[in-house]
Amino acid sequence: MKNIALIGCGAIGSSVLELLSGDARLQVRWVLVPEASAAIQETVVRLAPQAQILPALPADARPDLVVECAGHGAIEEHVLPALARGIPSVVASIGALSAPGMAERVQAAAEAGQTQVQLLSGAIGGIDALAAARVGGLDAVVYTGRKPPKAWSGTPAEQACDLASLTEAFCIFEGTAREAAQLYPKNANVAATLSLAGLGLDKTMVRLFADPAVDENVHHVEARGAFGSMELTMRGKPLAANPKTSALTVYSVVRAVLNNVASLAI
Repeated sequence: MKNIALIGCGAIGSSVLELLSGDARLQVRWVLVPEASAAIQETVVRLAPQAQILPALPADARPDLVVECAGHGAIEEHVLPALARGIPSVVASIGALSAPGMAERVQAAAEAGQTQVQLLSGAIGGIDALAAARVGGLDAVVYTGRKPPKAWSGTPAEQACDLASLTEAFCIFEGTAREAAQLYPKNANVAATLSLAGLGLDKTMVRLFADPAVDENVHHVEARGAFGSMELTMRGKPLAANPKTSALTVYSVVRAVLNNVASLAI
């Protein structure tokens, strides 16, 4: 049995707990949150009654895997220390690695702990193909993201346009993946993931749209290089508990955890 430490119990974390509940091959033993609200306590008691709810992983705790699905601040607070202690980790908040030096710090912590951190594909597909294409040489990678206007609430898009009155698609951002992930950290993890698999944060180009004509999260990727070319469009359903997040992100986390206990992993 694998013992899991789950970072975060919001929309993603609680959904992950729901899908992992009852699997005899693993046990969520620690749920790390800044504050244990009544809703979080109810969720953990219902889905992982054996788990301790704590603000940080105890110094004597040795989980087999740390699972991050709490947002960008969790990388600094929880993932880096866990890696340095030699605890393998999986990370969903890839956009955090767009901060200057953060990707290098994560790698250094994993090397110091002689362990590995896995960056999850999250809401996008084709990451395996893009990473393989990089071996032969990539010339260009362009990502275009479209989400309903309400999915951009609480972001800099509110200063660019009146989201509530849009009648047609409006480009709220055009630039590099690094800039996109920093300006829209809760919406642009996909851009950061693509860039880390491909040309890097400063050479991957991004366009983001608030589009009243869509009710899904639409991701479009174009890439070309020595391998040829690829074009991928995904229409992801948003997570019911948080329209800024794709449901596929939850499934990506669950798949990564289950691969750690599976005898045959894809």
